[in-house]
Amino acid sequence: MSCGRMEKKIMGYVDGRLKEGERLEMEKHLSTCAVCQLRVNEFRAVNLLLDEVPMIEPSAAFDVRVWARVAAEPAKQSWWAWFAPSPRVAFAASMLVLAMAWIGSQSGSNLPQIDQADIPVLENYDVISSFEPLTELPQPVQAEDTTQQNQEM
Repeated sequence: MSCGRMEKKIMGYVDGRLKEGERLEMEKHLSTCAVCQLRVNEFRAVNLLLDEVPMIEPSAAFDVRVWARVAAEPAKQSWWAWFAPSPRVAFAASMLVLAMAWIGSQSGSNLPQIDQADIPVLENYDVISSFEPLTELPQPVQAEDTTQQNQEM
């Protein structure tokens, strides 16, 4: 068990938030590691000191002041507002749209031309794509027929 892995769990152990298995693993590690045991004792001492500090209650006007500051915050702008401070972003987006439109218009003129000699092949495509003639083939010979022929020879 590495101390680095256990160090991440020390606060949960001190606060009592670890699961039973993790707690037992931590206690097993603490029984063999003096450095981690010292860290746990230091965190416990800090928790005891913090428990002695008196709880400070906010004043009655605290809530009013917080809500006043929240109301004073500027209103959230729409998502289009990010274009306003940066004309470079708007320019880049418009150039991207123009480039896509130009590429789209150019691709239509580069269609492959069909050679007139290939047209009869294309007309017979429906025959090639249909496998109905293959259903007229005879059924394959059974294995028993082949063994009987071998015995007759």
